[in-house]
Amino acid sequence: MNTPIDKPSVDTPPVETVRQRIVRSVKAVTPNALKTAWWLVRIMVIVTLAITFLKYFGVIAWMSWHLTPVFSWFGLPGEAALAYVSGYFVNCYSAVAVIASLHLDMRSITILSTMILCSHNMFLETAVQKKTGSSALRIVAVRTIPSFLLGWILNKVMPGQPMDYVADLGQAQQGALWPMLVDWFWSTLRIAIPMVTLVFSLTVIQRLLAEFGVIRYIAKFLKPVMRFFGLPARTAFLWIVANTLGLAYGAAVMIDEAATGKLSRRDIDLLNHHIGISHSNIEDLLLFVAVGGSLPWMLLSRWVMSWFLVWGRRLEIYLLGRLFPKRFAPLV
Repeated sequence: MNTPIDKPSVDTPPVETVRQRIVRSVKAVTPNALKTAWWLVRIMVIVTLAITFLKYFGVIAWMSWHLTPVFSWFGLPGEAALAYVSGYFVNCYSAVAVIASLHLDMRSITILSTMILCSHNMFLETAVQKKTGSSALRIVAVRTIPSFLLGWILNKVMPGQPMDYVADLGQAQQGALWPMLVDWFWSTLRIAIPMVTLVFSLTVIQRLLAEFGVIRYIAKFLKPVMRFFGLPARTAFLWIVANTLGLAYGAAVMIDEAATGKLSRRDIDLLNHHIGISHSNIEDLLLFVAVGGSLPWMLLSRWVMSWFLVWGRRLEIYLLGRLFPKRFAPLV
């Protein structure tokens, strides 16, 4: 009598529990998250220390003085240039500190704030966008030129008249270097600690959302919005991160997504053209509202500009791909 021969059993991997999936995801993402956080801190320390010395030696004030004639094009008094330069090289907080010392009306604050929101923290945020794959020079141009263009347009279309006086701030006093360095150290430390914490937390959250399939639902829900702005649906999650938290705090998530290859070079490039102009639309935007800016004008004007930038970039990529197919194949 023939006895049946048992077929060899196929080993099947054990089904992971939710807790095991979370632990595995956190372990996988930790090295890159800490590496990105450390990179951000180093960039921030270098940039802010350099700006501290530039302020001490009067370079920032000198630049503001020479930008004064330009700012008349935007219906702003000359001292507004100091707020723009401070925001451009440092961050929105330094710009708000200057704005608070000026006697500006709502119209002027809105124009100035919109310009700063387009091009603040240029060094650090350009480094983040370059890390994701975009050209640093192009990002600087994409953020700086539209900031001036928006200032000029808003001065033409907003109700009211340009301010025709110059605020009196008095003679700038140069403080001692050592107190400035002490203040720089503590202010940098106060920013660095929450930055590292938030960068790590965001990276973990992003990985968990991908692990459990939440990102697919987010992309599906925001697909009409992405289509309107000319952005691929795959960039929906990064669009949310940039618009709510900004480029510096969202850097780890953006860099991680770019490194995984889930987003193409073209996807990242188009997204960077949008979020370069329109990001951090909660904290930074409300910060300028608090000092007298108009939220609808500041938000909608930058959305309109980012719309033109992305669709213009798409047209540019299309034409370059037709004319130089080999060179620009990665972007087509």
